[in-house]
Amino acid sequence: MANKRDYYEVLGVQKNASADEIKKAYRKLALKYHPDRNPGDKEAEEKFKEAAEAYEVLGDEEKRQKYDQFGHNMGPQGFPGGGGGFHAGGMSMEDIFAQFGDIFGGGGFGGFSSATGGRRQARRQQRRGSDLRIRVKLNLQDIANGVKKTLRIPTFMECEHCKGTGAKDGVAFATCQTCHGTGTVTQVQQSFLGPMESVATCPTCEGTGKVITERCTYCNGEGVNRKDQEISFNIPAGAQEGQVFTVKGKGNYPRNGGVRGDLLVVIEEIKHPELIRDGADVIYNLMLDIPTATLGGSVEVPTITGRARLNIPAGTQPGKVLRLRGKGLPDQENGGHGDELINVMVYIPEKLSDEERKTFESLKGQPNIQASDADRNRIFSKLKHIFE
Repeated sequence: MANKRDYYEVLGVQKNASADEIKKAYRKLALKYHPDRNPGDKEAEEKFKEAAEAYEVLGDEEKRQKYDQFGHNMGPQGFPGGGGGFHAGGMSMEDIFAQFGDIFGGGGFGGFSSATGGRRQARRQQRRGSDLRIRVKLNLQDIANGVKKTLRIPTFMECEHCKGTGAKDGVAFATCQTCHGTGTVTQVQQSFLGPMESVATCPTCEGTGKVITERCTYCNGEGVNRKDQEISFNIPAGAQEGQVFTVKGKGNYPRNGGVRGDLLVVIEEIKHPELIRDGADVIYNLMLDIPTATLGGSVEVPTITGRARLNIPAGTQPGKVLRLRGKGLPDQENGGHGDELINVMVYIPEKLSDEERKTFESLKGQPNIQASDADRNRIFSKLKHIFE
């Protein structure tokens, strides 16, 4: 702590310096002490890290305020009393480039090094085959219980004769003359720091370091053949319309070797002839005749798993919702099961026989047939939300 320099001193700015002045000061020091300009110079590397540490704090308004108040007594997370300060000095050079590289404009130094300094190697990316996408139709019973599916799917599979290489017998290769077997090529570009090298995948061999001298006749050098593959996978209970499940490594093989893509299974829900899905709940619209709604009784209703008997209380009004608890679908988000909601409707006949008409005429004027003011208020209050 005693040897740690003041961050304003490190950057060579005043304590009232603006954010733009701090940024310019750091950029100047970073360019001066950049490792590509000072290859093998440990002192320059330490000054480069010291400047990055100072800018990490002073370039952030909240951290700067705490530094102005507590100095180097800030903890590693920027709170007082930690005694550890900020530790940009312990960051790797790659971390500093990743965090502050944009201050130099464009992509910074992260992908480059000087033509005379040490070269950063480009990673070879393994080829990956394309994904397959299929739609699977499920009924409510499948969705309620979960289901295992086994399907035959046309897929680009690895050629058995060349082992996916595209070369005859898997061995007809020669060293790539463009990259001389390294799989990468180097390009030199001019920048404000001078000549800079970028390392890229060789376009001739696509990073393999070798080229085919004689193609496999079974796959015409592609390394893949189209075949039907049998794939089994499980779809968990509670799946929803449009939901996508990924079966890893069951997609297409890539040309000339690599790793397979994935199989993407898209759920398509088959509409139930009587039940309507609403999330984890299912809804059934029950049409009652006037006598059953008035006198009560027992009716049969459909459920996901079959049929169930439901008791109708006497005096059941249109719009009343009856509930069969736990008769819905598995709830993927909250756990448990939803319910089956029975939406009651009452059928009003449009045509009557003479005898039926006489029956209804005889009921006119009866005190319990007419709704009282209290009944109206009670019923309308339940239906009010429909019109809001």
